[in-house]
This record gives sequence, C-alpha cells and structure tokens, in this order.
Amino acid sequence: MTVQTSLPEVRPSPSDAELVERVRRGDRDAYAPLMVRYRLRFGRYAFHLLGNESDAEEALQDAFFRAYRSLDRCREPERFGAWLFRIVVNCCRTAAVRRGRDAARQASLDEAAHLIGTHDPMGSGLSQEEIHQALAELVPEQREAFLLKYVEELSYEEMVELTGAGESALKMRVKRACARLRQLLGEDYAT
Repeated sequence: MTVQTSLPEVRPSPSDAELVERVRRGDRDAYAPLMVRYRLRFGRYAFHLLGNESDAEEALQDAFFRAYRSLDRCREPERFGAWLFRIVVNCCRTAAVRRGRDAARQASLDEAAHLIGTHDPMGSGLSQEEIHQALAELVPEQREAFLLKYVEELSYEEMVELTGAGESALKMRVKRACARLRQLLGEDYAT
C-alpha cells in the first residue's frame, strides 16, 4: 500500500510592487517584508559608509521610516529597492555630516585592505589611517560605486538598478576610484 502525502502549496513571495500597493491601501503589516528584504544589504552598505554598527542602524531605521512616510511618492513600485537605496544613501550622508566625519574614514581596516588588494596591510607598510585617508579622498560618487562593486560585490547591472546611474558611468566611477587609490597608496597596493 502506497501512502501519498500532499505537500503544502508553496506560494511565491509577493513582489515589491504588490507589497507597496498593499501598504498604500492601509495594510501596515505589508511593509515588514520590504524591510526584511532590504535590511541586510542596505545595512551592510550603511555600515561600510558610516563605519560603525550603531550609526548604520540609526541611518537605516531613518531611511525605512522616511520611505514609509513617503511611499506615495514612489513612482515605480516595482523599483522600490532602487528608490529605497537612494533614501538610504541620503540618510547615511546626513548622518556622516551631522557627526562631523567623512563616512569613508570609518571603513574597517580588514575590509579596506581587501578592497585595495592587499591581504596583509600591516606587512605591506600601510597603516589603518593611510587606508582611511585614501578612501576619504574619493569623491562620494566614486566611493559609493567602489563600495557597491567591491564591498557589496554587485554586478554593474545590479548597481544600475540600485543607483539609477548608467552602466558606463558606474564603470567609469569605479575605474577612477581605483586609479585614485593607486595614486594615493602607490601602485603596489591598489587593484
């Protein structure tokens, strides 16, 4: 005798656009899955820009709150992630200015060393301060593109989706960031 068991039906997660529309119609609970969906990636990004967990968490919470309050201004709900990303970046910039520090100066030594292609920064003669200063020298657009490419390890297609900038512009920003880091740190250390 064969016993057949029926498996529960697996329903796909609602799309960003579906969740946004539900929130707009008054379903506050529909916002939580959007927060869960983007929290890790954008939290990581905020951390790399601001340099510490509490500042990153504060900026991220501010971004989620602002996005919720202005959800009616999200013109393309299917691109909610890109829209939210711009809010996260602006909240991070505001947090960095408010605290009187440049966001890139706070990147961790290990992560920064990995980004510029040296596996042993202390052995290479680079100090943590030198790495922080070099990252701080990048213009914001280059620093953001550089972090998205090498920290977040996003493809250019994903970067276009998040930032709204063109692929060729993003490639140029990353290229210029790498060239500037080479100039600042010496040819031996930058990728």
